[in-house]
Amino acid sequence: MKKSLMALSSLLMLGGVASAQKVAFEEYTLDNGLHVILHQDKSAPVVITSVMYHVGSKDENPERTGFAHFFEHLLFEGTKNIGRGDWFKIVTANGGNNNANTTEDRTYYYEVFPSNNLQLALWMESERLMHPVINQIGVDTQNEVVKEEKRLRVDNQPYGSLIAAVKQNIYKVHPYRWAPIGSMEHLDAATLAEFQAFNKKFYIPNNAVLVVAGDFDPAQAKTWIKDYFGQIAKGTDIQRQKFEEAPITQTIKATYQDPNIQIPMMVATYRTPSMKTRDARVLDMISSILSDGKSSRLYKKMVDDKKMALQVGAFNYSQEDYGMYILYGLPMGKNTTEDLLKQVDEEIVKLQTELISEKDFQKLQNKFDNQYVNANASVEGIAENLATFYLLYGDVNLINTEIDMYHSITREEIRDVAKKYLNPNQRLLLDYVPAKDKAQN
Repeated sequence: MKKSLMALSSLLMLGGVASAQKVAFEEYTLDNGLHVILHQDKSAPVVITSVMYHVGSKDENPERTGFAHFFEHLLFEGTKNIGRGDWFKIVTANGGNNNANTTEDRTYYYEVFPSNNLQLALWMESERLMHPVINQIGVDTQNEVVKEEKRLRVDNQPYGSLIAAVKQNIYKVHPYRWAPIGSMEHLDAATLAEFQAFNKKFYIPNNAVLVVAGDFDPAQAKTWIKDYFGQIAKGTDIQRQKFEEAPITQTIKATYQDPNIQIPMMVATYRTPSMKTRDARVLDMISSILSDGKSSRLYKKMVDDKKMALQVGAFNYSQEDYGMYILYGLPMGKNTTEDLLKQVDEEIVKLQTELISEKDFQKLQNKFDNQYVNANASVEGIAENLATFYLLYGDVNLINTEIDMYHSITREEIRDVAKKYLNPNQRLLLDYVPAKDKAQN
């Protein structure tokens, strides 16, 4: 009885936190198509100004991959009114910090400033959008920066090519088949005119969302936003090509040699639906059941009990058009990747044929409640979530309601989604092995 009361108390506490975490926001669109989202939070004297552009590696020419990620760097080079190399100096001198990141689907820039510097942040982001300086010296400089990043994060990183190796084998026609870092040869071959054309096409107000979150006065913010962003001309509407992959109906087998590893990796990957679907959320839950924490099924079985694996995991690699469900493991001792795959498949069959227990189901829901709270625990996290839910999901209020979708998922759905997507004839088996000649495959 005591345990039941404690469990009930825990649930009520989580429910109360989730309710208190409801994110209030205001949204509107400027005449030039720039969508604006405002979220006021006066709990700390800071303000986040961010712009997310609907451009990622999937929007690139197959002969010019890496452009979207390259622009993540290039657009810090300077503008008509911000000298080359001065961007970071201005931010630092005013007590702020900033960064950017790129995925297959979008590019995100943000500044965090003391709240009295909102006007500066808005001016800087409007400068990036309206007056970027894209010249040869900037392109050459950032080309070397990107090459060094690729050397550090991919070429010389153990298992650093895993995602790229999976992508190039599981996608046949979709631009997801290459990684955001792209090809250095493509970047070397690109002309200045090609970079300028990419900027003109994608870095336009009607392909972006501006988020201001934190301690600020909404009326004043709206005035500044109109002053700085309202004068920027609307760009030509982007016509996006739709790519559809044929279903995988028999196992794809491929090999990738990595010169940076000594232990082969078991890799099994299934193509899954868009992150916007309900099934994608169910797959998130399946990942948690299989490999979230030391009490998860795969970890407990293969690492703790049988000591067959040094590491094992499952994760849902969510994207706007398709996703990938990746299972991986590093064999220990005399065990092989085939041994690990057999154990993993046994656990998947259990999910496909048996309902998880009510106790495990409650634990799962508690985990997702906790994740929801943590995702919106900082104003920086809220800003990025607001931008993402608008730009990629088409519904800003998912920041408040997505958790309800997870709550509504049933044990039967978990079983049925495992049956629908996680079958041997629907997957890629990648033999990810050490390079025999220590040369990149």
